[in-house]
Amino acid sequence: MIRAIMARLKQGHRTISYPKAPVPLPERFRGYPELAAGALAESRSTEPLCPFGAISSTDGVALDMGRCLFCPDCTADGCVRFSNDPRLAVTRREHLVVRPAGEHYQAQPLEPRLQALFRRSLKFREVSAGGCNACEADTNVLSTIGWDLGRFGIQFVASPRHADGLWVTGPVTVNMIEALRMTYDAIPEPKIVVACGACAINGGPFLDSPEVCNGVDGIIPVDLYIPGCPPHPVTILDGLLRLLDRVR
Repeated sequence: MIRAIMARLKQGHRTISYPKAPVPLPERFRGYPELAAGALAESRSTEPLCPFGAISSTDGVALDMGRCLFCPDCTADGCVRFSNDPRLAVTRREHLVVRPAGEHYQAQPLEPRLQALFRRSLKFREVSAGGCNACEADTNVLSTIGWDLGRFGIQFVASPRHADGLWVTGPVTVNMIEALRMTYDAIPEPKIVVACGACAINGGPFLDSPEVCNGVDGIIPVDLYIPGCPPHPVTILDGLLRLLDRVR
């Protein structure tokens, strides 16, 4: 027992202090994108800047974070710069579209009725709908001692009958449509749905493949979109806490 106590004293407190203090992020971290409108306008064609069509000039220059894989291809010409800001999650799909000098949208709190139910206890059932396991891995990190997601009352459960919401990763393959719908139907009302990662939002690198559905919101309604490939744990946590009105 004495050895165990001494070991804990030596280890110290390992859980991050977020949201009371910012999370230290590496210099190469790619957060909220910033667009250089002039550089994009001078480009011969904006579409080739992104192999997945995240950058568009159809209705003014814009970058769709729902399509973006946060790769460095578009940064080579100085058209896009990724800031160190991890606050990427939103509650409306159109708010993932970033424009030069546009508003930085963030996730909004749930309606008061749902706040009363979920603010102090929110349980998710996760469905991996054909993903590569990267989003699942970064989600699982939140349950470790370093992040301790449970201190906010947020947990993942084994049965949809015990859940308050559905957590979806992957582009939703054709073979997973029925399983996804059955899991969603098994969660008692009221419930929420989170699309975690570029695949769950828009298909990611599998976009327009005949074997995928290009995301989840064409099948069931989504309450929180968390972009990234995969999203950083702090991006996931920030979105959840904003949804529960635990951080502003």
